[in-house]
Order: sequence, then structure tokens, then C-alpha cells
Amino acid sequence: MGTRVVAWRRTDEDAGHSLARVEHRAGGWLFSGTEVLAGPETLLACSFRVEVDDAWATRRVEAAAVSAAGERRLVLTAGDDGRWTRDGERAPDLDGCVDVDVAATPLTNTLPIRRLASLGVGQEVTTPVAWVDVPGLGVTRVEQTYRRLGPSRWRYSDDAHGAFELTVDDDGLVVDYTGMATRVAG
Repeated sequence: MGTRVVAWRRTDEDAGHSLARVEHRAGGWLFSGTEVLAGPETLLACSFRVEVDDAWATRRVEAAAVSAAGERRLVLTAGDDGRWTRDGERAPDLDGCVDVDVAATPLTNTLPIRRLASLGVGQEVTTPVAWVDVPGLGVTRVEQTYRRLGPSRWRYSDDAHGAFELTVDDDGLVVDYTGMATRVAG
């Protein structure tokens, strides 16, 4: 995969769009993007930047959100030893997480899908994930399961948020996220 820019339209909100850029760099990948929701009940913006290594493991996350509740910022880092920090402070509750899931974007689902690309149809893996709530930018450890349904179809689930079907392209980027978003460009 070379540098890609993609956009989604939210299907769970009256008016929401997400734009993201994926870039290969020495030693890994940089994922960055912005989500804007502007509906009658939801008004917020979130920007994020996620750095992963060549094995698709998250190394650094920067996120910012703006909503009626104010402006928030978050920085997460994960060391090679699996130990995490949140805004410069140790976050032992996240130790061992390999992926981050920024709730506002379908882009971060690409990380485990790429890492688990060798799974056969019907196989699944459950791993701990640093789940970032938007717009509060709170971070919780969530056990997420990815099950391969077909060559370009996955089922993502966790006990806190339910189950969703994802259709992806050849690069593992989400095309359709049932109940959340559908790709409109890229």
C-alpha cells in the first residue's frame, strides 16, 4: 500500500464525515485524519494521528477533540515492551494492548485487520485494545475479537460495544462499517 487518502460518510449520524490519510514511513505507518459530526444531537470534531510499526503494532497516538464540553487532547505511547503511557504518565491498565481504536473513525480498524491478514476464513483472534472515546478522549482497555468472514469481510465485536461487520479493500481499509460509515472516496 502506498500513500492513500480516503473519506467516509457516517451512516449513524445525520451529518458526519471522516477523512483519513495513510502513509508508509521507514519502520512503519502513519495514520492521520479528522472526523466531523454536525447533527441535531451531535456536534463535535476529532483529529487523530496514529503511528504503527512494520508489524502493525501501535506505538504512538495523538488525538484532539472539540465539542460543547470543551477541547481535549490525548497522547498515548506504547513501548516495545508493551508498556503504555497516557499523557506522559504510566498507564498499566493498557499494558499489553497492541492496537488502538479511536471510536470516531473506521480507519483504526485497519490496524488489527492488517496484523491479522493471515487468518483463514472462520478464524478469529481476541486481543486487548486501547479504546479511545470521542469526544471525551477517555481510554479504556477493551477485549476485541476480529473474525474473518471472507476475503474482504470481517466481524469485529467486543462486550462493551457489540458486533459489527466490516467490508475492506485489498489494503485492509474499511469500505463499509455496518451501522457506522460507508466510504465515499479513495
